[in-house]
Amino acid sequence: MNKKIKTAAVDHLLDAILCLQTKEECYNFFEDLCTVNELLSLSQRFEVATMLRDHKTYLEIAEKTGASTATISRVNRSLNYGSDGYELIFERLAAMDKAKSDSSETE
Repeated sequence: MNKKIKTAAVDHLLDAILCLQTKEECYNFFEDLCTVNELLSLSQRFEVATMLRDHKTYLEIAEKTGASTATISRVNRSLNYGSDGYELIFERLAAMDKAKSDSSETE
């Protein structure tokens, strides 16, 4: 973890995020917290990470997301040399998808 970001203020923000319980609550909180462009930038980076993980080329990613090659490169660096935050989320999303799939098969 980057020690520069570990502050009381960031801890407080993360505690607030962990209190959110629904997607609607997330939309409301992040709409209040971020500008539209900030939120779109965050979602773009996550989409870039997803596409990189799926072995898409920089050109494919740039065309689909509108991200610059600098952004794609930065996200790629985080995927390869970061704190494994993206990987944790990808694993949890895959587990959620599997659980949804399994529950729909049993119905």
